[in-house]
Parts: sequence; C-alpha cells; structure tokens
Amino acid sequence: MKRLIILFMVLTSCLWGYAQRSNMRKLSPMLRQLTHVSDAKRRVSVAHRPSSSFDICAFVQIKGDANEVLASHGCRQLAGVGGISIANIPSDRLGELAADPHVCRIEAERGNQLTMDSTGLHLNALPAYAGHSLPQAYTGKGVVMGIMDIGFDLTHPNFYDSTGTDYRIRRLWDQISLDTLESSFYVGRDYTTTEALLGIQHSYDGKVHTHGTHTAGIAAGSGFTSPYRGMAFESDLCLVANAVSNNAELIPQDIIYKYTYATDALGFKYIFDYAQSVGKPCVISFSEGSMQDFYGYDPLYYAMLDSLVGPGRIIVSSAGNTGHIPSYFHKPAEVDSKGGFMFSYSDHVGGLMKSKDPFTIRTVVYSEHPDTFLIPTERVLAAPDSSYVDTMLVGDVPYVFFVDAYPSCYNPEETVYDYVVWAFLRMGLDRPVSIEVTGDTDVSFYKTAGYFQPCNYNPQLNDAVCSHCINSPSSAPSVICVGATSYRTEFLNYKGEKHVYNQGTNGQRGNYSSVGPTFDERIKPDVMAPGTNIISSYSSFYLENNPDATDISSDVEHFDWNGRTYAWNSNAGTSMASPALGGAVAIWLQANPQLTPEDLRGIFSRTCRHYDPTLTYPNNLYGYGEIDVYRGLLDILQISSVEGISQHQPERMRVVPCGSGRLRLCFDEAPVGSISVKVYSIGGTCVDEQHLQGGQTNYEVELAGVGQGVYAVQVNTSSRSTTGSSLIRF
Repeated sequence: MKRLIILFMVLTSCLWGYAQRSNMRKLSPMLRQLTHVSDAKRRVSVAHRPSSSFDICAFVQIKGDANEVLASHGCRQLAGVGGISIANIPSDRLGELAADPHVCRIEAERGNQLTMDSTGLHLNALPAYAGHSLPQAYTGKGVVMGIMDIGFDLTHPNFYDSTGTDYRIRRLWDQISLDTLESSFYVGRDYTTTEALLGIQHSYDGKVHTHGTHTAGIAAGSGFTSPYRGMAFESDLCLVANAVSNNAELIPQDIIYKYTYATDALGFKYIFDYAQSVGKPCVISFSEGSMQDFYGYDPLYYAMLDSLVGPGRIIVSSAGNTGHIPSYFHKPAEVDSKGGFMFSYSDHVGGLMKSKDPFTIRTVVYSEHPDTFLIPTERVLAAPDSSYVDTMLVGDVPYVFFVDAYPSCYNPEETVYDYVVWAFLRMGLDRPVSIEVTGDTDVSFYKTAGYFQPCNYNPQLNDAVCSHCINSPSSAPSVICVGATSYRTEFLNYKGEKHVYNQGTNGQRGNYSSVGPTFDERIKPDVMAPGTNIISSYSSFYLENNPDATDISSDVEHFDWNGRTYAWNSNAGTSMASPALGGAVAIWLQANPQLTPEDLRGIFSRTCRHYDPTLTYPNNLYGYGEIDVYRGLLDILQISSVEGISQHQPERMRVVPCGSGRLRLCFDEAPVGSISVKVYSIGGTCVDEQHLQGGQTNYEVELAGVGQGVYAVQVNTSSRSTTGSSLIRF
C-alpha cells in the first residue's frame, strides 16, 4: 500500500505541476510528460537522485531565423524543410525554448511499432502468395527504392541481381549503430560502399530482428534462384535502420530520446537526398506506425512529410493491423448512453472522447457490489489547466481517474478528453470495468489502452466497432496508406509441416488490415496490395542466433550460399503490403519519374480492382481497391484507351522479347485455332500485325518496323487465359 501511495503522489505532483507552468500547450504530450517527471523529481523525496539533462530530437516551428533562435537556447538545428526545423534540444532547455515568443510549437513523440499481423502470432508464418507477374518492360531500373525498417541482412543474395554478382544496396544509415567514431550523423552512422556494407554484414539489430530483410525483399529482391522475386527487382536500394519499440532495448537509455518521429523524418530525408544526388526518382516504403491523436502529436510531422514528397518523391506506409479489434464507438445526441467493458493485461485502460458539448463519463467497477464513478466534463474543464485527477477505493484497491481536456487539433470547436483509469492490477480481468459516455450530446470514443470485450454483467453494453484505427503516419494526407489483401490459405514449411492461415482469397481484405476513416474523417486506406502470406528473404544472422525462434517454423526453404545458410520465409501483415505497393510505384516511376502522390490516387481511381463490387470506391475498407500494376502502367503511358489493347495480361501465355525485332510466344498449352498478334507503339499506332496457326506451345515471331523502345503486344486466341496484352522492351 505504501508503494501505491508514493506512486499516486508522483502522479499527482506531475499533474498539478503542469497547471503551474506557462507555454506548456506548445509542447506535444511526450515533452509535457518529460517536463512533469522532471518537476516530480524535484518535488517528491522518493526520487533521491539529482536532475540530469538528456538530448531530444524534435520538430520545432519557429517564426524568424530558426538557427538563431535555437542556438540562443543551446539547441542545434539538424534539418530545416518547409518552414519546420528538426532540432536537438537538451531536455533542461525545453521550458525556456517553449517560452520564447518566436517558437510556435515543439513536437516529439515515440512509439512506432512494426505492422505485422498479430493474428498470425502463433505461427508468425503464413501461407505463400508469391506476388504478381511484372511487365517485362518495367522492373524499377533507374529508380531508388527506399526502405526504413529494422533488422537488415545486407549479405542476402536477394539484394544482388538474379545471378548473385551485381550488389544493389547503395547505402545504409544505421541510426542505432554504436559505431559512431568520426560519424557526422546525429545518431548512428552511414555506410556508402559495397565494401563497407558487406563488411558490417547486417544492421546493428540484425541478429535479433529480420523485418527489414523481409520487406526489402518484397519491394526489390531479385529472387536470386527462387520464384520469390520482389516487385522492382532492378531498382537501387537505399536503407535506413531506425528505432522502434521492438528494438529499443538495444539503445542506451541516456540517448533514447534522440529517437523520435523527428529522427524518422531525418531518415526519409536521407533517402530522398540520396536519390536527388544521383538524379533518380524515389519511393520509400515504411512498415511501421503508431496511433493517431487529437492533441497534436503529428501536425509538424505531417507538415514535414508534405514538404518532403512531391514529383518523383513518394512515401507509402502500412495501414496497421488492428482492423479486427473493436476500438471506436459513437453516441448520438438522442441516445442516452453508449460504452463497453474494457480490460488490459497491464494496470490501465483508457480512451479519447470528442464532443462539442458537456457530457458525463461513467465508470463502473464490478466486484461484490458495483462501484460507480461519475465525472462530468464541466468538472474537468473547471480544474486547473483542465487536468483532473481523482481516486475511488474498491475494496483495498485504489482506482485513479485522470482526465486531461484540450481542443481538437482538427477542429478547435470540439473538446477532446484524454481519459485513463489506473488500478495497479490487471485492469478489467480481476474486476470487470465498464466505461460509458452519457448525456444529451454527440460523443465519439477512440480506444487508446486496453481492449473491449462483452461481459455478462451487462450484455447490452457492447457498442465498440472496428473503425478509426489507421496508423500514423499513414494517416497523413501526403502519405499513400496501404492495406492488405489475401490470396492463399496454407503452405508447407521447410520441414514439410502444413500451416493454415485463412484470411480469404481472390484479393479479399485481410481481417486484420486497419480501416478508416482517419480521426479527422478522411477516407483511408488509399489502396490495397497483397499482404497476407508473402514469401520473401529472411536474415541469415537471425536464423543463426535464434535457431529455436517460433517464426523459423514459417521458413519455406533454407539454402546455402557463400558459406552461410539463408532462408525464404512466409509472413503476413500490412507490413508486407506496403513494400509490395512501394515496388509497384517504383515500376510506375520508371515510366514517369515525375509522378506525385495525387497522380497516384488518380491512377488508383482509374485502374484498381474491386473485390466487392457492391461497395462505393474509395471507401474505408479498401480505399480505391487493390492495385493493378499493369493497368496502372497502361494508364501512365496513356495507351489504356487505345482500341484493341486489353487491360490485362494473359494468364497462361508469356511474351518474351528476343532482340532485333524478334519475340517468342510461350503458351502453357498449345492453343486451338488461329492466333492474332498485333504490336502497338506507345503512341498507340499498330506497327505490325501477324496471324499464326494454333497447335504449338512456342512461336518465334519476326516483326517489321520495330526499333528500340517499349511496345504493347496484343495476343488474341480462342481462350481468355491466353488472350491479353504485354509490354515489352526492345
């Protein structure tokens, strides 16, 4: 009990200290919390340790000369883009920087997590969908494919060309590397030569993580000698190994606050700067994210991303994997009450509540007799600085209620209430807990901690639905948000063991794939890509150091190369969908290096496949639909409207250019009847037409009037599976 009282004193001290500080609303929540903790250490004797300062990487919005303002407070500008600075700030200078009238806002948050499907936890290995055929004319050549992730095996043959000779990783910034001697980088260091990259062999976290090896392979792997080729298999790879909650244990605690969303923004800029230095377009895939908010964790982050993207500079990011988890409910004004039972495996649950008018938060703890605690929002607004804290004793367990009120960053007319219930036990599991909003006003509730579940104490109190769960920064307007679709449902691993994981077939949305709208009610995701059951490369160093890890059971093949054992592994999640789309965009950038995010949305609207034709597109389940790489290319090349050219490729026939105006037609089965072959220039002119007799599986065709360039070859037979168009390059 003494421990609980001391903890409560610390919490209360932090909260009321907040009410006594000026300019705190300039600080994002994490920075406010750090300031609270610093105040508590000075006030509460339990701390027993001197105050110490540490560095924080943050976004800062400044009126005037940013370098001069930052330097005057002992801070250092790391980058400046679009009127926003990324700066290194000593923690003990936060208060004075926030008090500077030239400073509008300071923002720094942490909390990115990998977006692999949590429903696959027991296998972490799922059936294989090897991907779509790529048009032969476009392979991502001349485009930079950026990946910011964790756990890279830099030696995997998937990152060479298909012969294993041409190494395609051009550089890596390892942000968590401790090899910082003579490094000019804010954190970590970069490696810019093949010798240096193969010398370190893996990112600093490469022995304990492998996520980046998998996602980079999906986006741009050559496949080596396997069928598991990535989308843009001739693109150049530029990698950033960043910090997330999954690898935070590898980072010394005295520098942990150097790793924030602002550090991620530096990573995006690093990749784009490299692409600009070599004169190539660039797309970056990001398979991480965290929850959206209303306070404003992200406005400066989003503004920075808006400035970074543009013609030939694209960011795609995973939607998240909480689409199957109820996380939102809405109470209309005419309904008296809405809510649900919440539980957590930790000691607290909570959510954000948004409304224009007053209402009451009703929390009921069920033990021998229900204990009800009511918090009218007027009471919260009347508290110093709109921060309210109170307790209720249930048996011998104190329940602490904390509500912080503030205007929505999207609509200042709406007030948001950040509500947390603490109990120092497994919240809702030992004693059921329900949270309701009541009154004659319109209220929306967004889960932030814990989970909803039905409860027999009140079966009707079960209002939460699966909605509003898109990750940030995928929720940013300038970022292309990618959800995951499903195809195959089972596979055999390298031991011959059968694994089943059924998330649907034929392009159905994976149940886990997060859904919109965003917190400010925009439609997301933007688009879908195959994400369930994708086979790609896995780290040989992870395999070597974790031979008994559960996800090794998802390896579909082990093979030896250059004295090491490598793996192909099956996995699932929107983590896999994002690089699949990223590689597709790299192919499109090869066709048009000036594409913008808005251009891409236009292409999606005209060419995406619709799994459910009864829906209106775009929508908050599928966005514009599932990407069609080939139709998108036809659209970009402006030949999709040419009469005679099919919008799809043949399924059981391949067109192979042989050089010097010759091509080969390869059929899975000999066609019956006549075959029509027409060759079109990119301008839509038919430059050759030939007719062949069926009965063979292979044909050599000599073309007239064909020079160097890209052509569309239309093949018509009596079967739809061998009819369609293909893009080829001579």
